[in-house]
Amino acid sequence: MSDTIELAKQLIARRSVTPEDAGCQDIMIARLEALGFAVEKLPFGEVSNFWARRGTATPIYAFAGHTDVVPTGPENQWQYPPFEPTIKDGYLFGRGACDMKGSLAAMITACERFVAQNPDHKGSIAFLITSDEEGPAVDGTVKVVQWLESRGEKMQGCVVGEPSSLQAVGDVVKNGRRGSLGGKLIVRGIQGHVAYPHLAANPIHLFAPALTELTQTQWDNGNEFFPATSFQVSNINGGTGATNVIPGELEIIFNFRYSTAVTHEELQQKVLTILDRHGLKYDLQWNLSGLPFLTSKGELVDATVAAIKHVANIPTQLSTAGGTSDGRFIAPTGAQVIELGPSNATIHKIDECVKTDDLDTLSFMYQNILERLLA
Repeated sequence: MSDTIELAKQLIARRSVTPEDAGCQDIMIARLEALGFAVEKLPFGEVSNFWARRGTATPIYAFAGHTDVVPTGPENQWQYPPFEPTIKDGYLFGRGACDMKGSLAAMITACERFVAQNPDHKGSIAFLITSDEEGPAVDGTVKVVQWLESRGEKMQGCVVGEPSSLQAVGDVVKNGRRGSLGGKLIVRGIQGHVAYPHLAANPIHLFAPALTELTQTQWDNGNEFFPATSFQVSNINGGTGATNVIPGELEIIFNFRYSTAVTHEELQQKVLTILDRHGLKYDLQWNLSGLPFLTSKGELVDATVAAIKHVANIPTQLSTAGGTSDGRFIAPTGAQVIELGPSNATIHKIDECVKTDDLDTLSFMYQNILERLLA
């Protein structure tokens, strides 16, 4: 069994359901300190974080990731217990195998081999690790980035270990992500009896034309790297539960996944214009959980694509598809950010698993990236 697989098993065995770390970071820190990394633990609230750096010079190229995992769901539906890592038919099973303890293990072993071969490497290697990626993401990477900014410590590039691949490890690399803008809308009406509608105002009926316009609006056309912005209603609730009562209010929760072709301020203004045009009485609360970011071709993207070609001899597709990641907190500092990890086919699912060969391949890709940037 390779060092990467053995370390991945050690991490998976820790029940680190967000925001718990359950000792995963201590395992990583011990390995990094043995390599000469200076480690600073940065707890915020209930969240465990650390920043580790080997070297004092620039450029700083970092690995970023999270030790927390999502809940397992019904454990009796798992083929193997989710926190008892099991290898079967070339796959490693366990919660976090893909997302993203496998990547964390690959990062550590990549650094161990790189440092052994390049003890006096250029610049600095760093790790930014949190236990708050799968949760609210308010006391994790965002806080560490603020702490780094406060002391003028800036990454030039960052590899996030999120599971980016489809069929083969490295076939897709995320070089950006869409922004996420959420809204909670309360449409006000007048409660009344369904038999006397002239004495009431049904907020469901009032909102229906506005909803149609919101769903049919072309918010932008996207661009070379991003699809057009998407508006989706995720929850809509109204009514008292009785069949003969017109509700007094309607609650709608919606979300924009938006591109760099539009700003969140522009989206907010367009929504307000539509709601006002339909004469609605409403309250609206916004939640901006992530700005869009894009890393154009440059040193980090070029090194990553070349490393994948060197290790696996496959072409790489650059993509901005998918949800948000902690890269959204790092990119605004000016750092180049890419995401490279194993297949995302089983993330957050029952029987999450990853090919053991893929984790070994990923580790060599990470090592080759370091060699191209810092050797």
